[in-house]
Amino acid sequence: MTEQPVNQWKTLDKDLNRINLLEQTAGYVSRPLVAPGIALCFVLLVIVAASLLVGQSPAALVVVAAAALGAYMALNIGANDVANNMGPAVGANALTLGGALLIAAVFETLGALLAGGDVVGTISGGIVAPESLADQQVFVWAMMSALVAAALWINLATVLGAPVSTTHSVVGGVMGAGITAAGLAAVNWGMMGRISASWVISPLMGGVIAALFLAFIKAYIIYRDDKIAAARRWVPVLIGIMAGAFATYLSIKGLNHLFQITLARAALIGGAIGLLTTLAMFPVIRRQSEGMENRKKSLKKLFAIPLVISAALLSFAHGANDVANAVGPLAAIVHAVGSGDVGGQVAIPFWVMAIGAAGLSFGLVLFGPRLIRIVGSQITKLNPMRAYCVSLAAAITVILASWLGLPVSSTHITVGAVFGVGFYREWHAERRARLLGIAKGKPVAPEERRRRKLVRRSHFMTVVAAWMITVPAAAVIAGLVFLAISRVAG
Repeated sequence: MTEQPVNQWKTLDKDLNRINLLEQTAGYVSRPLVAPGIALCFVLLVIVAASLLVGQSPAALVVVAAAALGAYMALNIGANDVANNMGPAVGANALTLGGALLIAAVFETLGALLAGGDVVGTISGGIVAPESLADQQVFVWAMMSALVAAALWINLATVLGAPVSTTHSVVGGVMGAGITAAGLAAVNWGMMGRISASWVISPLMGGVIAALFLAFIKAYIIYRDDKIAAARRWVPVLIGIMAGAFATYLSIKGLNHLFQITLARAALIGGAIGLLTTLAMFPVIRRQSEGMENRKKSLKKLFAIPLVISAALLSFAHGANDVANAVGPLAAIVHAVGSGDVGGQVAIPFWVMAIGAAGLSFGLVLFGPRLIRIVGSQITKLNPMRAYCVSLAAAITVILASWLGLPVSSTHITVGAVFGVGFYREWHAERRARLLGIAKGKPVAPEERRRRKLVRRSHFMTVVAAWMITVPAAAVIAGLVFLAISRVAG
């Protein structure tokens, strides 16, 4: 009888297995720290670059500190605000999460650098009267307090999973610092009233427009006997409307930074592009629909590519428009420290704009996926047709708001459109069940039917609550930060 060989490495194998398990556990624990670590490296790199650009004088140190805060603000805007543009496309499976992050990073950067705000008001759109902060030091501390407050609030909202308006966060920060520095009389309350009205108006407009387009698609394409023929007739028109709306939208929000353009001229540009796109898409849609089965699932493919294009265009316009939220106060500080002037308009230096553009992209890639999933799939279920309605509603609502002179938030519009699509689906499903007597499976009690909603109410309440307290919360934080800075500096 042969003797069984003895495993001479048994003890070593056990030790190696323990070490391997320990390494895996350490890697799992440290994984959440990777993104904050990269973000910290980005802020440190901005500090080094700003130090090289502005020197080492006492006044320059203020600019360096403001540059670090601007970088932190840009990271938070990228994490929270940019997700609204990509969420519907990802939720509809028209884009993978990786593809969405890549497209958004590229187009946000292009929008910020090519069409970003060349000029920004020093007191954030007239929220605080410039003469109330005429002292240079008080002005600089107020702008730094606004940056800190807005960035901290957006960071907290991102952690809580609430998409909030970065514009309103900055406005709240400036208002709070202005009140603390110069009293209630320093605030332009008329402007604040218009901003407060936009909390209600912009999401309602976005939701209603998105629901109307979805109702049109259902009535004229989805519920037709020959869905393919209906799609060939109407999808080119819908894509043309999208092209025209985005051409107008980009003219207002992006090209307006390069040269002066009126709303009427932007609408003419959009109308011409929309008509040409409609005519061009008729043969394209006909080719794409050849051989498709006459069912709803086939129609989704026709909306996928337009949805991806719309997400890219929304990112470009967002980068052009909202980069000033990150670097506007920083540009004002740079201008005030360099010239001593705290009034009027301020040109944004290219290096300041570059900080904003890079911060948007880094924030999106590092921290954006969670908000993208919430907006795209956790509020209500989206497919390419529903997501198309959301993107189109966002562009049209901004155009209408510009025409009406209303200060609106792209975040409120997009999320409002998502809710609008979801609530319309709930209403439509109940209506069809009543009219047609549709009942799948066993009868469902009224209490259970009320529970089975197509919009998650928990997200709805979280988002609405976050919207309502954004300006007050940022204002309170800014006031406290201003008091702390004044005591330390004074």
